[in-house]
Amino acid sequence: MTALLEERRAPATIATRGVQRMTTALFVVALLLAAYTGFRLPGDWAVTLESVSLTDGFHRRFLVGTVLRPFALVFGYDYWVYAIAGFLVLGLLLAVLTVAFLRARTISKQFLVIGWLLLPTGGFLFHEVGYFDQVLYLLLFGALFALNRGRLVLAGGLMVASVLTHEIALLTVIPVFGFALLRKLPFRKACAVLLPSAGTGLVLLALPAAAPGAVQRFQQVLADAHFPFRDDAIGLFNRSQAESWGVYSITDVLLYLLPIVVVVVAGFLLLHRPSLSVLLPLAAILTPVLLAFGGWDEARWGFLLITGFVTVLWIQLGDRELGLPRFGALAAILLILAQLPMPYFDGFQPREVTLVGTPHAVGAFR
Repeated sequence: MTALLEERRAPATIATRGVQRMTTALFVVALLLAAYTGFRLPGDWAVTLESVSLTDGFHRRFLVGTVLRPFALVFGYDYWVYAIAGFLVLGLLLAVLTVAFLRARTISKQFLVIGWLLLPTGGFLFHEVGYFDQVLYLLLFGALFALNRGRLVLAGGLMVASVLTHEIALLTVIPVFGFALLRKLPFRKACAVLLPSAGTGLVLLALPAAAPGAVQRFQQVLADAHFPFRDDAIGLFNRSQAESWGVYSITDVLLYLLPIVVVVVAGFLLLHRPSLSVLLPLAAILTPVLLAFGGWDEARWGFLLITGFVTVLWIQLGDRELGLPRFGALAAILLILAQLPMPYFDGFQPREVTLVGTPHAVGAFR
């Protein structure tokens, strides 16, 4: 067991050029496979939520729509305004992922990225193009970049932007950011950087999601523009949380998340010496489980749970290389996570890697 807990400092270069070329090739293959598996055009639900803005009377999830509103007015709320914005965010996120992979100083961190792309999360990333989750993680990575360079005001401001994008930032990227802060800064200073985003999020939750009549007025605006909006998506801003609980089973969502929770907790404890010091990163990893009480998108919550786990591991690793036993343990964790289902939205399914369509048995030889 002690071998699993050993860590060694990475050398100045992570490996020979041959190994670097091999890991880079694996990254490219994993990225292409993820794109093939999950790529789609942004769905009506995603572009509908991208269109809501503060100026239209919405008090949550309004940042993206407010930024895009001038373009919407110029182009008459054209679907492609929001689709292009969704692909732009996805492209930026992939660029950040690629740069992080290429600049990683250890094989362990590169393997972590490749593994995440090969998990169902890789295809799901491309499938949920246009969803605010991608904006949240783009803002998180920007905040972590700013934090590493001592730009604390910028880092805190980006996290404020995350809660203006979607309130689930309080349970996804902000805990991860808080974990990163406490690794670098004294407690009081870390709290001072985190307070604006956490406070803004709590204020937004205390306010009504939209002004009276805003939903109906905006539905008419979109209808007049022949925009392919989803009534049920905009209707979320008129629905109380108690009403939302009446249309899905919290228990079912928690049961879906339970196997993921077991794997990530057991895996994290296997990779780190059990002590009080692991409680903070574990809390940052597990807060997305609380999303089960906020909505029915269990696959999204699973995606965010696994992504948070991988992000925390990346931060925790720093420039340390895993020893062979721990590297094998990480591979086993990712292999188990690969077996867990992550269903797509709107009747879509992951594309199968085959040239003959859906495999079928030959009846004569069964």
